[in-house]
Amino acid sequence: MGLPVPLPGRRRGASSNMRAALALLLLLAAADAMHRGRAYVRDKVCKEYRVLGKENFRTLTIIANSRKYSNGTFEEIGHLVRDIVSLAETCCTDGADPSCYDAGSTALSVKSCGADSPFPAHPGTAECCAHQGLERKLCLAALRHPPHPLPRYLQPSDKELCQAFRQDPREFADRFLYEYASSYSQAPLPVLVASTRTFLSMVSTCCISSSPTHCFLKEKLERKTLSLLTLTSNRICSRFSAYGKDKVSFSYLTSLAQKVPTASYEDLLPLAEDAAEVSSQCCDSTAEDCMQKKLLEHTTKVCTALSGRDGRFADCCKGKNLMENHFCILTMLPAPAPKLPEPYEPTNEELCGKEGALHATRYLFELARRHPCLPDAVLAKLYDFSGKLRGECCSTKDPSACLDGKRKWIEAEVFPFLEKGNQLCGHYHKLPFLEFKKRLRETLAQAEPEASPAQLEQLLEQRVSFASTCCLPEAPPLLCAAKVSSDLGEVCNKESCLLG
Repeated sequence: MGLPVPLPGRRRGASSNMRAALALLLLLAAADAMHRGRAYVRDKVCKEYRVLGKENFRTLTIIANSRKYSNGTFEEIGHLVRDIVSLAETCCTDGADPSCYDAGSTALSVKSCGADSPFPAHPGTAECCAHQGLERKLCLAALRHPPHPLPRYLQPSDKELCQAFRQDPREFADRFLYEYASSYSQAPLPVLVASTRTFLSMVSTCCISSSPTHCFLKEKLERKTLSLLTLTSNRICSRFSAYGKDKVSFSYLTSLAQKVPTASYEDLLPLAEDAAEVSSQCCDSTAEDCMQKKLLEHTTKVCTALSGRDGRFADCCKGKNLMENHFCILTMLPAPAPKLPEPYEPTNEELCGKEGALHATRYLFELARRHPCLPDAVLAKLYDFSGKLRGECCSTKDPSACLDGKRKWIEAEVFPFLEKGNQLCGHYHKLPFLEFKKRLRETLAQAEPEASPAQLEQLLEQRVSFASTCCLPEAPPLLCAAKVSSDLGEVCNKESCLLG
């Protein structure tokens, strides 16, 4: 099941086929979203179908729709793929009626709106189905499932892989494509396509090898860079999808501030902006090497700027494989809190001036480097909160009175919460898990002397759940945003803080 994809560090296929494949997928995802006419869409799809051939067309359709409908079942994706391939196979033959493609795509949209539709379910389907014709197709084409907070694909053992492959090679490949693409649905399309192709190539080669163990070891080593790229780019693009470019830049800025708190705002801001630019350029790009090329360029910039300043960055940057170096930096734990003077607090005039957002961001940067274990999810809420606060107060008749009132409230409620969040994650990083849980249980018992054993156990499990998911570098942003409120709400005086 060869996919026409050039691979990093391996044999390269036809570049034109790669571009054709990705152009095709964009067309499939957008259906009739082109505004240049139905004939243009039909001709374009049929051209790519002929270039790729039925099997590659089918394979790429599985990847595209598993990625788009990441919560759909294998069977639902299978139904959708069969109908899309059938449409192309029927309407892209020589002599096919020009109206064939439009009639077929209309039938697909009608089928999607049926009460017994076999396609992946989506909450927005009913609203789309209230429309007719092209408007309905455009609406249905825009639907997409939210990504999984964490990748759920678990690679079976080599023995299990070969057993499943020998039993039914086609079923094995289809199911792998579905599970992998839906699990890493935020990774850029070219990265997913390359990663799935090399994996299937590895299995098909090693399962018929006279020395499968040696073969798998060799192939996994060759795939290591691409595997890391898939994992890393899925994390990067999940954050970009959740935050947007400006907030991603802030997230990278505070992450670097916590890892090397001796570095200044001026040192780290260009690196954070560069990281956000990588996300902006490559997460939705169909350029075959965009993410790998830009990410490695970014890693070089980070290593050049910070290796001489911090020994841990120097250690991460020693390796010859830049992708491994980047992963090392990405998973680096926060540094110990430095001894720094109290941060400069922007005045009311500065917060409501033209550069108010800049002053607020700089102050949050200073908070982050003084609270290096404060999780990204909390800092992200602070970022949103600061924008909301400025929006509310700076538009009033008396901004200073509004901001002064908010400052008192922040000192009384937000700052204690930040200290507790920083302490929770600091203990999680430093202590063995069982010791962390034991100490946390003792702390909660002291803080909540009137709580019943069942209530204390519930609080304990909430804190442990939050820490084990959200204190880690590159924690899932949307899941942890919800967990700040659900698992730490009691720490922040229930609904009286920034958690709402």
